[in-house]
Amino acid sequence: MNKGKRYSDAARRYDRQRLHDAVEGLDVVKGLPSAGFDETVDMAIRLGVDPRRAEQMLRGTVSLPSGTGKQVRVAVFATGEAAIAARDAGADHVGDNDLVEAIGGGMMDFDVAIATPDMMPLVGRLGRTLGPRGLMPNPKSGTVTTEVTKAVADFKGGRVGYRTDRQGNVHVPIGKVSFSTEELMENLRSVMEELQRVRPAASKGRYVQRVTVSSTMGPPVKIDPASI
Repeated sequence: MNKGKRYSDAARRYDRQRLHDAVEGLDVVKGLPSAGFDETVDMAIRLGVDPRRAEQMLRGTVSLPSGTGKQVRVAVFATGEAAIAARDAGADHVGDNDLVEAIGGGMMDFDVAIATPDMMPLVGRLGRTLGPRGLMPNPKSGTVTTEVTKAVADFKGGRVGYRTDRQGNVHVPIGKVSFSTEELMENLRSVMEELQRVRPAASKGRYVQRVTVSSTMGPPVKIDPASI
C-alpha cells in the first residue's frame, strides 16, 4: 500500500476535526495502520509568538525522559583533552580541520553537531552546509559548550532540539509508535513544560494555540492542550 492510500485509510478511521484528550490522541496515532517500520511520533505546536522578532524566536533543547527510540549520531568539533573526552563519551565523529574537510566533502553521517567555543571560527566555514539542515552548533541549543562529555551523553540519551519556524510552529519528535502511551505522554509533557518555561514575555494572548501529534507516515491528530 503506498503512502497516499495508507494515509487516506488512516484519516478515515477517526474524526480529524475533533479535539482529542492527549492520551486518547496518542492511542489513535498508535492504532493507525502500520507503515511497516517503527515510525517516529512527532508533535507540532503552534505558538502565539511573532518569530520575526528576535526576542520571540524560541530555540533550545529538551530532555525526553523516555528517550527518542533512535540511535543518535553525534559529531564533535574539538581538539586536545576535549576531543579525548568526546570520544570517551561515545561521539561518532571527532575532529577539527579533518572533520570540517570531511563534512565539506559531503560526509553527513550524524544527527547532532557539537563544538567547543574555540572551534566555532573553524566550524563557521560550514555555515552553508550545516545551517539549512539545522545542524549548526549554537549556544542556545547547548551544542556550543566546553562540557562535551555531558553534551554527548545528553543528546545520545534523549535530548532533542527545538526551534520556532517562520509561522511560529515548533516540531519535536517525542518517541516511536512502539513506545507505550505512558512513555509518549511523559515526553509530550516534558516538551510542553519546556515551551511554557521559555515563553517570551512579549507573547500576549493565547500562547499554545494548537497541538497535533502524528506518526511519520500518518495524518495529524488534534490534541486539547488543556489535557496535557
